[in-house]
Formats: sequence, structure tokens, C-alpha cells
Amino acid sequence: MEEQTNKGPEEPKDERLRDKAKKFIDKADDFIDENVEKLKKTKAFEKVADAMDKAGEFVEDKVEEVKTGEAKEKIKAFADKAEDEAKEKLSKAKEFGKKVAGKVADKLDDIADDIRDKAKKAPESDSSKA
Repeated sequence: MEEQTNKGPEEPKDERLRDKAKKFIDKADDFIDENVEKLKKTKAFEKVADAMDKAGEFVEDKVEEVKTGEAKEKIKAFADKAEDEAKEKLSKAKEFGKKVAGKVADKLDDIADDIRDKAKKAPESDSSKA
């Protein structure tokens, strides 16, 4: 018995799987494109895009400042200003310390005077008892 073989055009299974995969990938690509377009139209995306643009501009400005040496000048000016403010605050603290020390000294003098007065009165009251 002879087996009949069909020598007609038959697609191999690999090609059918590739075609199905290609169709699936095309549909997924279309779906992604469609949803990306929807996302781009939202206010949240617009806000994020604006924030990213501003951040990029800020970074570019700072890089340019570093390149031109402008950043070094700004840092030096900031340091000078901070030093001046620190000196001013230190001066105010010293002045405040002097005022407080003067008031404490006056109060200690008052306390010492009170103690002296009590000490003078104490012997007199002891001698009158005898």
C-alpha cells in the first residue's frame, strides 16, 4: 500500500506562530500608542512635563554658572554675607552677655548686702538675750 502524501502548499507551524505573534505585537503597539496619546492629554502629564522642563532649565543654568565661574562668585558672596552676619550676631551676643552679667552682679551685690545686714543684726539680738 502506498501512502498518499499531500504535497500541497502547507504553512509550517513556525510561520503561523510568527504571524500570530506579529498580529499580537501590532495590536499591543496600537493599544500602547493610543493610551500614550490619552495620557499626554491629561493635566497631570502636562504638569509633570512642565516640572521636568523647569528642572531641566534649572540644571542647565547651574551647569552654565559652574562653567562660567559665576557659581564660585555666588558662593564667595554667600560666604562673605554669612561671615558678616555671624560677626554681627556674635557682637550682639557679647553685648547681651555683658548686660546679663551686669544685672547678675547687681543682684549678687544686693544679696550680699542683705546677708551683711542680717549678719550685723544677728549678734545684737544674741547679746540682748543674755
